[in-house]
Amino acid sequence: MTRVKICGLTNEDDLETAVDAGADALGVICDVSVDTPREVSVERARDLVAAAPPFVTTVLVTMPTGLERAIELVERVEPDAIQLHGDVPPDDLAFLRGKIDSTLLLAVDADDAARAESYDDVVDGLLVDTPADDGGGGTGRTHDWDRTRAATADLESPVILAGGLTPDNVADAVRTVDPFAVDVASGVEAAGGVKDPDAVRSFVDRARNARPTAEP
Repeated sequence: MTRVKICGLTNEDDLETAVDAGADALGVICDVSVDTPREVSVERARDLVAAAPPFVTTVLVTMPTGLERAIELVERVEPDAIQLHGDVPPDDLAFLRGKIDSTLLLAVDADDAARAESYDDVVDGLLVDTPADDGGGGTGRTHDWDRTRAATADLESPVILAGGLTPDNVADAVRTVDPFAVDVASGVEAAGGVKDPDAVRSFVDRARNARPTAEP
């Protein structure tokens, strides 16, 4: 069964909505170099992570200026996982992984998904997202799911599919890519940084009930 991450949470009401809908993971965006209505302060990120119930994974989504900053953010926010965006060399990721207790996830551009292989043994999971000119994700645009599946089929790391997912297309995405998890932010929003409860519930339900085309 495909797991679901609801990302870009900015308040406790939306966090509760995601939990009640059955989300497996909750994403909080902090310390990024792109303009997004979903970014919160370090203090707010810590409070939201602390508000999550047991057995739901909290994910700090960030674009830190360096490894020391990434370590500092993990220590202050205390997420279950940290998701990095940006160009981070494999050696730096391996170093970071040895310094933090959190699970390490890395976002890779769908246009260069084959490059994910070079990170396969130094991270705990790889998120494939539609690239933006500023280096971030959250574009609200889909990418070529068939190509993504082919590029990631041999990876050992769990693959998280992102990029333009909505309640209307997530089942098709799951059937095509067969990812470990799907990730959504703007696709379930009523406005920038504010979730639509009906859309959140519909997204989780449709992602969970979709079956890859390879299955009988």
